[in-house]
Amino acid sequence: MEYMTTASTGEPHWLSDEEQSVWRAYLHATTLMEDHLDRQLQRDAGMPHIYYGLLVQLSQAPRRRMRMTELAKDAKITRSRLSHAVARLEKSGWVRREECPSDKRGQNAVLTDDGFEMLRRSAPGHVDAVRQAMFDRLTPEQVRSLGEIMQVVATGLQPEGTDADLPWLR
Repeated sequence: MEYMTTASTGEPHWLSDEEQSVWRAYLHATTLMEDHLDRQLQRDAGMPHIYYGLLVQLSQAPRRRMRMTELAKDAKITRSRLSHAVARLEKSGWVRREECPSDKRGQNAVLTDDGFEMLRRSAPGHVDAVRQAMFDRLTPEQVRSLGEIMQVVATGLQPEGTDADLPWLR
């Protein structure tokens, strides 16, 4: 596929009416989805969606611990935002930090037993909210197509190399 760029034509390659409509629908849906999930998790677990995602990642890691830099990378957030989130999760008793034994400069985030229990209690309501908001509305073919489309978009937005401007490198 060849895409027109401002460099090749000297003019912006504006979105067509259909592309503009799809773009706006995507923005509208993702904003509503994030708000829906945030409200559900705040109501049922007292935490925002991003914190829930961090607890999930830690629960799936070996020994329920991850290096902070890897956790930021997997969560697609800046190290500063992760540090703030982990501090809030520590205050709730759901996560603790520990020194990284292989690198004295690094730290691990560790999911505590209380954090694991919070995750266990809040997961059913969260999965119900996700299912109701998205998957119950789509056909199996639409689910497959959406997955393929999002994979293409995500792959294109994750450049390789150390000079890439990605959140977890900031």
